[in-house]
Amino acid sequence: MRIHPGAVLAPLGGALTAMLSGASPAWAHAFGARYDLPLPLEFYLIGAGGAVAFSFLIMVLSFDRRPAHPGGSRIDLQRFRGLHLLGRPAVTAILKVVSVGLFILVLATGFFGNQDPARNFAPTFIWIVWWVGFVYVAALVGNVWPVLNPWSGIMAGLERLCRWFGRRRPLCLGLPYPSWLGVSPTIVLFFLFAWFELIAETGKSPAVLATAALVYSGVTLAGMAAFGRDAWLRHGEAFTLAFDVFGRFAPIGRTDMPGQDGASRGWHLRPYGSDLIATTPCRLSLTAFVLVMLSTVTFDGFKETPLWGELLRSIALTPALHPGIRLIHDLGFELTVVLETIVLALFPVIFLSAYLGFAWLTGRASGRARPVTEIAGLFVYSLVPIAIAYHLAHYLSYLLIAGQLIIPLASDPFGYGWDLFGTAGYEVDIAVIGARFVWYAAVIAIVIGHVFAVGIAHFTALRAFDSVRAAVRSQYPLLVLMVGYTMVSLWILSQPIVGAPGSAALQARSDTISLAPFEFREMCLPLARGDRLDVTFRSDQKVEFDIHYHDGLTTRFPLRKVGVTTHSEAFVAEIERPYCLMWFNRNLTKAALTYRVAGP
Repeated sequence: MRIHPGAVLAPLGGALTAMLSGASPAWAHAFGARYDLPLPLEFYLIGAGGAVAFSFLIMVLSFDRRPAHPGGSRIDLQRFRGLHLLGRPAVTAILKVVSVGLFILVLATGFFGNQDPARNFAPTFIWIVWWVGFVYVAALVGNVWPVLNPWSGIMAGLERLCRWFGRRRPLCLGLPYPSWLGVSPTIVLFFLFAWFELIAETGKSPAVLATAALVYSGVTLAGMAAFGRDAWLRHGEAFTLAFDVFGRFAPIGRTDMPGQDGASRGWHLRPYGSDLIATTPCRLSLTAFVLVMLSTVTFDGFKETPLWGELLRSIALTPALHPGIRLIHDLGFELTVVLETIVLALFPVIFLSAYLGFAWLTGRASGRARPVTEIAGLFVYSLVPIAIAYHLAHYLSYLLIAGQLIIPLASDPFGYGWDLFGTAGYEVDIAVIGARFVWYAAVIAIVIGHVFAVGIAHFTALRAFDSVRAAVRSQYPLLVLMVGYTMVSLWILSQPIVGAPGSAALQARSDTISLAPFEFREMCLPLARGDRLDVTFRSDQKVEFDIHYHDGLTTRFPLRKVGVTTHSEAFVAEIERPYCLMWFNRNLTKAALTYRVAGP
């Protein structure tokens, strides 16, 4: 029997049909909308976990032989008319020129364009089109980053330019890359990238983004100059490794082909996930890198849960931590940024520790004495479909709504009022996707991702162990891990969509409320252009107050007051949009606040 990873989808039908039937939304409207589930959330969590467990049973009953080598099920795309052009050096050169041109455009717009993130090409292109969108392409279609990588293209261009001018010595210093480092540089660089994306308050600033891109370019080019282009791309360039890991799941892969320069590449078609079935264990540094990718996107989702606010409040109310908190304030650091940085750093440590623990249990369950790092390296690629599924589920609405900003920005990348392609007047349609669709897309993505993970782990175990019994027994701990993470990840994703808003939403137009440390309350009202709100409040402590709305990419603040105890405002809406009034207590003690809101 020839085993193909695509078969792991078989168990989904009945479970998903039952989970998705009978849905009707209470209310939903694009970004930030809530969706009332037709069944309790626990039913979805148990159903999703059950679907993953049931898929394991199907695997065990259906596949009891070592899987065929993935090369046997590949289809060479070069055989088809027209597709053979994809591997031609001329096509590759054109794509590299386009990629380098886009990179230069990002730098130019970041430094010299309008510094409003919503009117500048750089933030939308980097955070949405490139990082979010390209992960989808690499994982679901194929990884073309080796062709598009602008730093590789720049280095190759410099090398060719030197040859044209008669320089015989290569630009590379020829230093041997330290093998003991593994891919450790990529772990550090990817963590810094995640911090910049998820925590840094300046992460959306065009000029700051361009500066960060320039600094990263310097590090990358220096690494390639020191150790060689290929060596640094394999070990030190974070995005080359990230897209390579995601691309192993894709149905289209690259094939080495003999050519005049010895570096020609072709493309082949393969079953989804087949390149994730490990034959040799990954090194610990690569295992850690995969866990860092999974943990950082999970942290991003965790920040949107009520539990995150409770965690911040519990830290603020713990007397033993007050000296440290005061020290942070005295040093001039933003407390929330410090706390988020600490938790972000802890997430990969927790994920890696938990995974190594389950790897130890896997070895014990198999009855075969093998090092923990070897077991972890064999099965770490089975986590990649989970990372892809979480990325897809978490960023789907962000991509479909905020991603529309690239349409007007294509005509006016600098924010100067241009209209190069006639699309500058395009307005973002925030109703293109609703909370109901986001929720069920998340359920389907998470379940399918974990089913693939179970299948890849099963096929890997059949290759790694010398008996079917040992292979099956080895998967029991990993099954527990995957079922548990299925339920946890769905719970995290559900909180911004189906979580009860009562803890933060204010319903009464006037009231006296108590704000715990680091607690916020908000009231959101749909306003037409020209509508007026009369807002008055007073507090026994200084609080932060703002009126804001979402433009699809960022939160816009027509009004913001910091450190006030009383304020009166006659606010007039400039555009038709749901506006939110928010009070936030950044103090270490409770604040009593009385407010009154009058208007439409």
